[in-house]
This record gives sequence, structure tokens and C-alpha cells, in this order.
Amino acid sequence: MDTKPIQSSQPPVNANLFAALAAAFPADRRACAVETDTGLLYSWQDLLDATAMVANLLESLDLEPGARIAVQVEKSVEALILYLATLRAGLVYLPLNTAYQSAEMAYFIEDAQPAVVVCGRSNFGWISKMAFQAGTAHVFTLNDDRTGSLLDRAAQFSRSHTIAQRQADDLAAIIYTSGTTGRSKGAMLTHGNLLSNARVLQKYWGWRTPEQGGDVLIHALPIFHVHGLFVAIHGALINGSKMLWMAKFDPKAVLQAMPRATVFMGVPTLYVRMLTEPGLTRDAVRNMRLFISGSAPMLIETFNDWQQRTGHAILERYGMSETVMLTSNPCRTEDGKRMGGTVGKPLPGVQLRVQDDGGKAVSVGEIGGIQVKGPNVFKGYWNMPEKTVQEFTADGFFKTGDVGRMDDNGYVTIVGRSKDLIISGGYNVYPAEIEGYINNLPGVAESAVVGVPDTDFGEVGVAVVIAKPGATVEPAAILAKLKATLANFKIPKRCYVVPELPRNAMGKVQKNLLRNQYQSTQ
Repeated sequence: MDTKPIQSSQPPVNANLFAALAAAFPADRRACAVETDTGLLYSWQDLLDATAMVANLLESLDLEPGARIAVQVEKSVEALILYLATLRAGLVYLPLNTAYQSAEMAYFIEDAQPAVVVCGRSNFGWISKMAFQAGTAHVFTLNDDRTGSLLDRAAQFSRSHTIAQRQADDLAAIIYTSGTTGRSKGAMLTHGNLLSNARVLQKYWGWRTPEQGGDVLIHALPIFHVHGLFVAIHGALINGSKMLWMAKFDPKAVLQAMPRATVFMGVPTLYVRMLTEPGLTRDAVRNMRLFISGSAPMLIETFNDWQQRTGHAILERYGMSETVMLTSNPCRTEDGKRMGGTVGKPLPGVQLRVQDDGGKAVSVGEIGGIQVKGPNVFKGYWNMPEKTVQEFTADGFFKTGDVGRMDDNGYVTIVGRSKDLIISGGYNVYPAEIEGYINNLPGVAESAVVGVPDTDFGEVGVAVVIAKPGATVEPAAILAKLKATLANFKIPKRCYVVPELPRNAMGKVQKNLLRNQYQSTQ
């Protein structure tokens, strides 16, 4: 008797995120997928062809499985194509903020050990030298005017490409996020993490299919972090929806695009700036279906002002680099009401709990640490197995580090962030990192950086500095030194030199007192 197992004739299911995105493209591949603010039109077929060519180029480099592709370039559709091609080739995408300077880039390249680095022409000299010294084999340029060595090389390759076979647990991207120790951590996100979240959001936010009239997304966010790269782009592509692509946010341009769009995603700062435009009227947004805000807390005044001016309640949601989206205010009326000041309810498939420092659940309405579990939660931190273990509970919940409460209807409110994280204009700013640079400046004995409320950015940093005995330290000089070293969004907006910092009995700086002292200073 033949006891050999029956071999299935069906090919294995490909869990590659790109395969799922491409499968959702409209049947009419000649239709416009992306329209830029300069009038360029990219069809769905253009995306398929271009990603195939870049994927073939990457595969020709004979890279190791799991090789990282580090990218620091200005926003462009070609940069989007590079991201999709990296997925298509089964490699790991590593986006880096375009504001990062030499000290930051040196750390990321050394830590991630990318096989390929792609940068803008203007930075090629110093980045290529840094990358080659760290062992990177290939450095390409990609500019926002459709030029660069990456495109020149890719043009030589075929438009035909077989999507790399990947499992759901295979790594798709690494997003660097910092901790209060100042050392950045690479959050490892898998194909399964990203695809599961995209599908949940597609349904929960009611993305309309072409048969239902379709949705059109205004994409005015950067594409080096979760909001613009994953939430916005995946949302449009998994639904086969057109994007109106803006290289940079401009409130007037966004308002002019709204009659041709239905969905807009932004950080609170973008909504604040649009509220200053006289052209923001109910007639201007008459075709819009959904306004989404995230990446930073929105002031209730902004939520109310927007609703009064436009008749639309902004949908606030909550996510992290390590988890993509976790919660969302309802989109459909049958799911509930949008509540300003909250980030809504846990998304389908997400388990969220609030616990005290002892690991016990707090009562409804009480404040505690937010912990989450679900298919969207990341695989762990790159090259930090001990840190990964520390950030998960014994029963598999990720400790977000955020502090909040949940009401009896399941709505979550974030009331603070542990470890003094500052979110300014949607960007994470970690005080310990800034303090480290300030403390190394001549004449500085010690510093403390705190976040204070700001109507435009949500929060801004304030640096409070103690000079060494006999030394003279000028606030303007400190800020100037930082501007030459760090990304602009990390630079404190104000700096003060004081004789001492407030401390508790254990000698720890009491940052809560500093926040209270400087929140009203201008």
C-alpha cells in the first residue's frame, strides 16, 4: 500500500503584501492611479511596470534573503514605486526621515547594515562614503524630478517580474522609533502585520469600491513614516482608489483638490493650518466623505472648529510604529459617534487593555498603561531581543508606553505618554536624545527637554539648561548648534539657561514642574 502523502497541485498562497495590493488594482489598468500636483498621471499599469523593473534591478544585485533597502529621498511617485518594488522583490524596506542629518544617518546605517542605500543627489557624497564604510554594497540616487542612478539602471530591466514568494511572518519593513534612552529601535513589521491592518481599515473606514462610486485620496503626508507610507498608501491601493499626490502639504492646494476627492488624512497641524484659510467652507468640502487625523493629539478646539466650519466630524485614530493602527473613532453611524478628544474604539481583531503598574486591570474610566495584542502588532525590535522581551507581557501583550483610559462604551482617551515623549507636528521627539547632544556642548553641565502645548504643532520642545561653573552659555548658540546636527522637527523652539533644575528627593529632575513653568512662555 502506498503511504506517501498526497501532493497538492495548488501553488502555495503568496502572503507577499505587494501581491495583495496588486490583486486589488482595477480591471482597467489604463485608468489613473496617481495624479501629481505637477500634472503627471500614472496608470495602474505604470505602477505594475515600474515596480517590476525596479524589483528586477534589486534582484540582479544578488542580495541575501532579508536584505534591507535603506531609503532617504524626497517624496515622489518614484519613491512610492521603490517601496512597492522592494516588497515585490521580497526585500525589507527601511524608510528614513529626509530631515535626518549625519549623526542620525550614521547610526541607522551602522545598526541596520543595509545592503542598498538610496538617497538624493545632493546627499550622495557624504551618505555614500558613510554607507560604503559601514559595508553597504550598493548606493543609488533617486531625486524628486524623476532622475537618478536608480531609475537609469532600472530602465534596462524587463517589465515582467514574478512576485517573490513570502510568508505572512516574513519581514517587510523596519521603522525606526526611539526610546528615552536616546537609542533608536527598529520596529520589525511583517507582510502579515501590514496586510491585516490594511484590510481592517478598508472595511472599518468604509472605503468605497468603484461600483459604489469609488474613493479618491488626497495624499499630502510624508512617506517615511507609518501614517503616510502604510495607512494612506495601503488604504488607497488595497481599494484600487486613485490618489491625488502632493509633494508637500499646502493648505490652498488641498482645498482646491477637495472637489475631486473624497478622503483626506493629516496630522492635527494640517487641520489647524487649513482652518486659517478663508476658502475652507462647506461648499469647498461638499464632495468629501471622510477626514482622518492622527500621529498627534488633536485639541478639542480644533475638532469643534472644523466641524462648525465644514459640517464634518474629524475621525481621530491611534497607532504606533510598532503596531500600525490600533483604535479608531467610528466611520459609519451604525458603529457609533465620533467623539472629539478620544481615539475611538479598538479596531476589529485588536485586543486593548489598560493596566496599572502592577499588571492589574484598572476600572472603567481609570488611568493606566495601554497594552495591545493583535495580528498588526510587530515582530520585535531589530537586533534587540532583550528589549523585545521587556516590552511584551507574559501573555503576549505589547506595552505601548502610552497612558490612557477607556470609558464604558469602549472609547479610548490618551492622557499622556510615559517616558516624556513629545509629539510635535505629528513627529516623535525623544527628550533624552536631544539632551544628550546639548549635554555634550561646551559649557553645558546638564539639560532637560520637555514638551509644552502649542496651538500649531500640538506640542513643542523647550530646553532648560544649566551651565558649568564659570561658563557662559547662550541659548541662541545652543539652538544653532542643534540645528547643524539634528532634524529641524527635533530642535526645541525655546531655550532657557537657569541656575538649577527642580529635583525630587531621589535627585530626579521633576519634568512635570518644568512643563508647568514653561507652558505659558513665548
